[in-house]
Amino acid sequence: MTPTANWSYPTAIRFGAGRIKELADCCAACGITRPLLVTDRGLAGLPITAATLDLLEAAGLGRAVFADVDPNPTEVNMAAGVKAYRAGGHDGVVAFGGGSGLDLGKLVAFMAGQTRPVWDFEDIGDWWTRADADAIAPIIAVPTTAGTGSEVGRASVVTNSETHVKKIIFHPRILPSIVICDPELTVGMPPAITAGTGMDAFAHCLEAFCSPHYHPMSQGIALEGLRLVKENLPRAYVDGTDLEARAHMMSAAAMGATAFQKGLGAIHALSHPIGAVHNTHHGTTNAVVMQAVLRFNREVVTDRLATAAAYLGIAGGFDGFYDFVGWLNDSMGIPRTLTALGVEDPDLDRLVAEALKDPSVGGNPREMTAENTRALFEACL
Repeated sequence: MTPTANWSYPTAIRFGAGRIKELADCCAACGITRPLLVTDRGLAGLPITAATLDLLEAAGLGRAVFADVDPNPTEVNMAAGVKAYRAGGHDGVVAFGGGSGLDLGKLVAFMAGQTRPVWDFEDIGDWWTRADADAIAPIIAVPTTAGTGSEVGRASVVTNSETHVKKIIFHPRILPSIVICDPELTVGMPPAITAGTGMDAFAHCLEAFCSPHYHPMSQGIALEGLRLVKENLPRAYVDGTDLEARAHMMSAAAMGATAFQKGLGAIHALSHPIGAVHNTHHGTTNAVVMQAVLRFNREVVTDRLATAAAYLGIAGGFDGFYDFVGWLNDSMGIPRTLTALGVEDPDLDRLVAEALKDPSVGGNPREMTAENTRALFEACL
């Protein structure tokens, strides 16, 4: 059989310490004269945000900011952002922050010129073709964490505030035109966020590597991304000022999001509904369920993860890889169960139903059913 697939790879990336200073030049390159900086509430008052707004203001681009963004962004946040964008007469977005700020910023740029509701553009079939592509505003993405890789993604995750279900909104032009990856912006991340976001990048690489779909470029990127996390996340966690480790983690985050074009799997199928219903940190949730998912998939990923373990310098094949994940989680204080994470009295019927509807299910190497998915949730609790 001759393999057949559709591939799309990242955008222009300006990578390196201090490159946030090129933000005004990036705006000019994208034709943005009145940018709206979109970030989350936690970042809005921090020095790195003020300094970034100073750069925009000094270049005559104003210092408009929208920060009404929840940790798990909702369509309510999006509507408020679109209102601010239109009211300010903006012509582009600087999406600034972690996954929430990046995802919401991309959605504001996408939805500001649309007339249909956001749910009409869910990542189902060719629903993205319903959008007016010419009305999508240019986006510059500036990550301040190293985990989601949303800066190089063609989709955003948004939680329905009424149903508490996470939805993936897709369009090729949600992909930012330019990305600034400046590791100096991540130096202030507290250890817990460094751990959670770092394990998100690891989960993206791991699930892409294990996905049964054909995408050899993603396969290689995922494997090298795993290596970068293995060698640099412990360093960044212990010493947040280790700029080299921070830089490699930014690379790993972008690589994970690039690689998961090949597919995600049960880790994300579980973490999406848990995060939507129980408002847990996405990357940390991924870390908590990771070993249970490895056990769940063991019979079909043993050989593949033995290959990965050898590349990563981990002895013991699958078992060695599994033990390494447990050690890494423990070394960073990641809770061992969802209960310890704060998930109490879960509605398993609801979580199972939502997990099986999640787009990530199709990339899991073992088929997920109502019965085995429920058992998997129970194992995580």
